[in-house]
Amino acid sequence: MSGLLLALTAFGFMLVGIFLRVPIALAMAMTGFFGSWYVLGTPNAPMAQLKTMTYETFSTQSLSIVPLFLLMGQFATRTGMSAALFRAASDWLGHRKGGIAMASVGACAGFGAICGSSLATASTMGQVALPEMRKRGYSDALSTGVLAAGGTLGILIPPSIILVIYAIMAEQNIVKMFMAALIPGLLAALGYIITVAVYVRLRPDSATTAPRVGFRERLRTLGATWPVIVIFGLTMGGIVGDWNWAKPGPQALFTPNEAAAFGAVATALYGILAGRLDLEGFKSAILETAKATAMIFFILLGAELFKGFLALTRAPDLLANWVSQAGFAPMMVLVVMLLAYLAFGCVMDSLSMILLTVPIFLPVIEVLDFGLGAEQTAIWFGILALIVVEVGLITPPVGLNLFIINGVAGDIPMSRTYAGVAPFVVSDLVRVVILLLFPSVTLWLVAVMF
Repeated sequence: MSGLLLALTAFGFMLVGIFLRVPIALAMAMTGFFGSWYVLGTPNAPMAQLKTMTYETFSTQSLSIVPLFLLMGQFATRTGMSAALFRAASDWLGHRKGGIAMASVGACAGFGAICGSSLATASTMGQVALPEMRKRGYSDALSTGVLAAGGTLGILIPPSIILVIYAIMAEQNIVKMFMAALIPGLLAALGYIITVAVYVRLRPDSATTAPRVGFRERLRTLGATWPVIVIFGLTMGGIVGDWNWAKPGPQALFTPNEAAAFGAVATALYGILAGRLDLEGFKSAILETAKATAMIFFILLGAELFKGFLALTRAPDLLANWVSQAGFAPMMVLVVMLLAYLAFGCVMDSLSMILLTVPIFLPVIEVLDFGLGAEQTAIWFGILALIVVEVGLITPPVGLNLFIINGVAGDIPMSRTYAGVAPFVVSDLVRVVILLLFPSVTLWLVAVMF
């Protein structure tokens, strides 16, 4: 059996296992282990690989950023920052038709900037914003749809755990990935706000207006968001800003790992000093971070075993050579890959999709000519992939964010959530087309900063 055919067969068996609800980490690990056993004819090599790979994978210094940003998000969830962001956005936008829904998008973007997790953003903002929208007479469809879509901003607006994982896998600079994601993330938030405006114009009975808040009160609630502004500003500014003008070139204050540590400590200190983070909350944040980190690292280990099997079959190289020799248009190949992400999004979480597909897709992308440099192509593809993964989180029938919001709502039928999120999926697809046709939108800030 040829290497490419063997890899495709193993990939098919792995997908069947995933559809049957085998944990994705276990499905990838088993496929990698038994696939390597088949190729080598003995279990000795994959057993020896298991012995060393676990330590080599988990001891990577770059991965220490993952639990630190997760901890920062846990502390932020427990310190009331989400409520402050929503109140400020609501005071500034609530008097407009659909303004509370627009404020929810803005609050999701702000909270995503210090959380880095889509599911946590959706869950936290759902608890804060959904009761307010329902109290003010917003339709169930619009209320749940906008929060499910707004939650996806958590994995795009930096710092993002998925961006970090992709940067490590693709051997790209984490800071450059953060910079590349910033404009697409802001475009996402703007697109959602425009979608709300169009939605309430077409369906006037789906939203109401809130009383206009005085300018002084608006400034007061905006000032209450200072912890988010300061922590995000110092965390991101510390790794991209020029903090020493005496030396040529940008001199960062933090490395990405140091920035993550600073963000976690600063968020915890704010919670403690403000009286919003007690000992039980602190211990709970540590425990939830440990659970999430263990899950992510187990998936990473499974992905490494699967990647080792692919290396033995030479499938990525064979596939890349076949695509380059077949003469397919580069843009057509990229579109097919993005459509695959949409399909995978119906059954997988975002991290698993990235870890499963990048070892296969990225070598193919790197041999195609998009008129960009190798680094630019890898960064551009990573942002596109992340955005389409984000769309998968709100694509019926199995978008994870839809279930998170529907679980928070409790009594709202899932069919209304499906109907409410549909316009936001359209908004996302329009954004994908824009970034696909104009790579400079993604890459401009990277070129300016570096």
